[in-house]
Amino acid sequence: MRKTLSFVVAAVAALVLVRSSALTAASPAVERAFATFWSAATVADAEKASAAVVSAGATYAETLATLKQGRRYRTDVPRGVVRLSHSVSGTEFPYTLDVPASYDPARKYQVRVQLHGGVGRPDATPRGNGIGALAGAEQIYILPTAWNEAEWWTDRQLENLRFVLDSVKRTYNVDENRVALSGVSDGGTATYYFAMRDTTPFAAFLPLNGAIAVLRNSSLKRDGEMFLNNFVNKPFFIVNGGQDPLYPTTLVEPHINQMIKGGVTVKYLPQPDAVHNTAWWPQLKDTYEAFVTEHPRTPHPQTLTWESDMSAGTNRAHWVVIDSLAKPGPDGAPLADVNDIVAEAELNFGIRSNGTTVASVLAGSNAASFGLLPGDVITKIGERTIPAGVDVLDLMSLNDAGSRLVLTVRRGTATQELSGTYAPTSIARVSPIFAHSRPSGRVDASRRGNTITLNTRRVASLTLLLSPDVFDLSQPVVVVANGRQVASTRVTPSVATLLKWAARDNDRTMLYAAELTVTP
Repeated sequence: MRKTLSFVVAAVAALVLVRSSALTAASPAVERAFATFWSAATVADAEKASAAVVSAGATYAETLATLKQGRRYRTDVPRGVVRLSHSVSGTEFPYTLDVPASYDPARKYQVRVQLHGGVGRPDATPRGNGIGALAGAEQIYILPTAWNEAEWWTDRQLENLRFVLDSVKRTYNVDENRVALSGVSDGGTATYYFAMRDTTPFAAFLPLNGAIAVLRNSSLKRDGEMFLNNFVNKPFFIVNGGQDPLYPTTLVEPHINQMIKGGVTVKYLPQPDAVHNTAWWPQLKDTYEAFVTEHPRTPHPQTLTWESDMSAGTNRAHWVVIDSLAKPGPDGAPLADVNDIVAEAELNFGIRSNGTTVASVLAGSNAASFGLLPGDVITKIGERTIPAGVDVLDLMSLNDAGSRLVLTVRRGTATQELSGTYAPTSIARVSPIFAHSRPSGRVDASRRGNTITLNTRRVASLTLLLSPDVFDLSQPVVVVANGRQVASTRVTPSVATLLKWAARDNDRTMLYAAELTVTP
């Protein structure tokens, strides 16, 4: 069945809000405003409609109740295999939906976003006819498309997935807490990529025959920095073949073991005799679907960890939004990181480096006493010029402890000399899986009652989104950041705030009544 995007948009635009008990006493103006809000076909349209709801005088109580109930879904929507497309930055992105023939708008449906392999193909023609042989439990399948001009690991595909999922949620009754992201081969690798860039919409990540190592390839046209610690937020179901000529278990298992060691929830099912295909699917299908069933998304997690380079709207994880990064300076106490491979103890100067560039400086370290800052480029150690491509730490280790050193440093456009005594301390050597070349900030957040505890690194400001489902908004909200109290205040629930985030998230289970911006 071939349908156009205009059909679905028209269907969505025709949605009519049925008056709920929450709106029994609402004015006609409020009802009309909400009808327009529910019929919005895009996030932008919903954001515009939000202002009309506020202007119509909707109360906080009726707005919250109405948003929790959600829209009334139509029965006359496309079912079966539905071909659609939309434009991102002037490029047409086709995608396919596979909707159960028995779709009932009165019940919520699990969703699987399935990413295909072989992204090097030259055109964007969709493959196959729906989910095909990888069908599992009854659910709605979303099958986006990637090709050599729009590979999965790009900002445009990040925007594409966000649009497609939002569009599906405006047309079909989706269980927002049972949306899983899965993929095979390049699609499996992309599942790791998206888990590091946008965790909020998804309940679980299920990479099949993929490999994190691919994302380390310097020739890959990859957007954004990779932060493996972001994996901690959601569970993973991973399958790889022992005889796979591309990504055998021997290649992928060091990274999988690192994930498990770092506290990521992982169900790993290696298939010793499998090659680079999914012939094992009939035997693992029920286990796969059971994993999805057993791991619904928690819309307001009690703990979160998130690192971002602030690109492409990747600065948010559920109720934590990083607003701005701090200026370069010594780091505080180190934060445990899945990205770090810890080796045997050795003398440590106190920096992480990417060639001759200082990536980070540990507070109180020998490097900090020299005055080194992240972003500095060390061009000389004493009279020794550092050759291109050589890691500065390899040359630092050639010096004797206790010797006086002069480091020639390029900081921005200026060159200066920093002097001090080389006095490294003995700590475990840390090797990052992904080296980082641009600034980022990280937040580790937890909540208990109305108290939020934050540990941050290179974050200047952040916004906490407060849900009435988990906070008592009649009492003060206390925020402790990096060991000191930075806020203790009562917040006022707001209709405008409720609608702002409801328009963006399109999620009945993830509503925010107030925002609290803090400086760690």
